[in-house]
Amino acid sequence: MTDKGKSTKISLVRTQDRDNGVRKAIALLKTNPVKGKPVVLKPNFNTADPAPGSTADETLRALVLKMQEMGAGSITLAERSGPPNTRDVMVQKGILPLAKELGIKVVNLQELGTEGWVHVKPADSHWRNGFHFARIYLEAETIVQTCCLKTHAYGGHFTLSLKNTVGMVPRTGYPYMGELHGSRYQRQMIAEMNTVYNPALIVLDGVEAFVDGGPDRGKRVNADVIIAGNDRVAVDAVGVAILRLFGTTPEVSQGPVFAQDQIARAVELGLGVDSPAKIQIIADDPESQKFAGEVREILLRD
Repeated sequence: MTDKGKSTKISLVRTQDRDNGVRKAIALLKTNPVKGKPVVLKPNFNTADPAPGSTADETLRALVLKMQEMGAGSITLAERSGPPNTRDVMVQKGILPLAKELGIKVVNLQELGTEGWVHVKPADSHWRNGFHFARIYLEAETIVQTCCLKTHAYGGHFTLSLKNTVGMVPRTGYPYMGELHGSRYQRQMIAEMNTVYNPALIVLDGVEAFVDGGPDRGKRVNADVIIAGNDRVAVDAVGVAILRLFGTTPEVSQGPVFAQDQIARAVELGLGVDSPAKIQIIADDPESQKFAGEVREILLRD
């Protein structure tokens, strides 16, 4: 859990260059949570659609290479897709040859047996009887995730770092996705999934974004931004503010950013900062600083 009383840093880089943007966003945080540690990496491979439908290969490559330069002991990418078959998505995206080139392992969560999953039941949850969660993430020493910048047309309203966690829960063999998407508490349940792990680093790729539709296809804009941090509430709050800057759905535009259901529930659960005033946006060039100011203004609106 995150100490809600403390502020947190979110780095922001305006760029169309994913490689440079990822590297710079991580460097601006001036921290190294992966040195000497085995890392489990969670991308967004919901489908094989191009970014922001799924994690861009350039983003994945830049993130892995940067972590290797930072001294990560090992890197294992673990993911499941859905509705499409995970192996098909990985083949279409060329993930296995890319992983071989980069020297990282790949775990297809969809192909795990029962021993690969652990049943968890968070207290005070909207889940009927908890859910199974990937053992590799529960037992990971260090977790890094990279998400996209997009809205969600099927009840989530937006899919950023908090919702990226859904891929750590099985889609086949268990009824969880039906329960999630059929519930009027879907957005609260997304936040509740996040209580069972803590990421050490989150990189959000907003070079391209869906401001309507999503998660696989939607109204695309060039947002030209990469952000990074380790606080899921702050990352998603900044992401929502950026979506609002470009004009987004009525659901994502409504009310204060911290009143959005996913964010509000995550705050209740102690998953991140409890106020937009506690988010420090770091940018070190004039264009990024100007954009950061616009984002901050939206964050602080009542």
